[in-house]
Amino acid sequence: MAPMTTTHSSASPAALPRIAVLATGGTIAGSAADAAQTSGYQAGVVGVDRLLAAVPALAHVARIEAHQIASIDSKDLEVALWTTLAERITELAARDDIDGVVITHGTDTLEETAYALHLTIKTGKPVVLTAAMRPSSALSADGPLNLLGAVTVAGSKAAHGQGVLVAFNNRIHCARDVVKTSTYAVDAFHSPEIGALGWVQDGRVEFQRRVVRPHTAATPFVAGVSWPVVEIVASYAGASRTTVDALVAAGVGGIVVAGTGNGSIHTAVQAALADARARGIAVVRSSRVGSGHVMRNGAAPDDACGFVSAGTLNPYKARVLLMLALAAGEREPAALQRIFDTY
Repeated sequence: MAPMTTTHSSASPAALPRIAVLATGGTIAGSAADAAQTSGYQAGVVGVDRLLAAVPALAHVARIEAHQIASIDSKDLEVALWTTLAERITELAARDDIDGVVITHGTDTLEETAYALHLTIKTGKPVVLTAAMRPSSALSADGPLNLLGAVTVAGSKAAHGQGVLVAFNNRIHCARDVVKTSTYAVDAFHSPEIGALGWVQDGRVEFQRRVVRPHTAATPFVAGVSWPVVEIVASYAGASRTTVDALVAAGVGGIVVAGTGNGSIHTAVQAALADARARGIAVVRSSRVGSGHVMRNGAAPDDACGFVSAGTLNPYKARVLLMLALAAGEREPAALQRIFDTY
């Protein structure tokens, strides 16, 4: 399949796409007292107008409509913000004069927000998340170039129908695949299993492949105001059942386990999870490994205990999908497995 490419040239301002930029805070909007400081800064303190003013090249790429949605460090994100973003994106995308949406976000939970929106918003217009690893005050801050790239992608016709995308360090990723892989490097986001969708550079956008799993309008999920409580537990040497039992007592609706290797689970934790499943709590096996997939085991523990395989989803994205599945009324392992196999 030939690459899909679009290039923005010296078009008149009226001919440029109109892009809504929704700012939520994060490092891209962070500031420190010292330009050499790339840690220990305060996130989310720079407003969207200042972010845009720092990238004058945007005037040659798109007409911008700015919205400040939140001003947070994304480590503190609450899932209610997903509902707010989904509702605002739906409202904006319904307008004929909006061609795409960009969301500036913190890197810590960007992959979770991207996947939640990928499953819940109902538009074919491009929705692109971006972020930064260095605060706006830092030497060689990466936010301005990432923002320029994201707006360029959002204005590209080739991005239509691809679901929610992440534009970071010149690469374009699918929201389902992308993960944060470094605590400090500017090249911090990758799609480990199958790679990026394409790239953006100097006004050019090229996709090498398209997203094939259902997303956006092709899913039954909505970002409701009430998200079921789903928690994550880990399996490791010497693990006990204490955490699982505490979550069951607290009344959670589902548990995702970050297993070792192919989603394998310590015997003590597995016994606790089997007890949780017997009480109607959904249990999904993912892996703490950074890439690969969790194969469904035909006997133990999946069929025997009623567990679900997360496939290629890491524990954090598996939690997002399980919350949406539970909110849609699905509880039985077979139905949940079909959902994980599909989305």
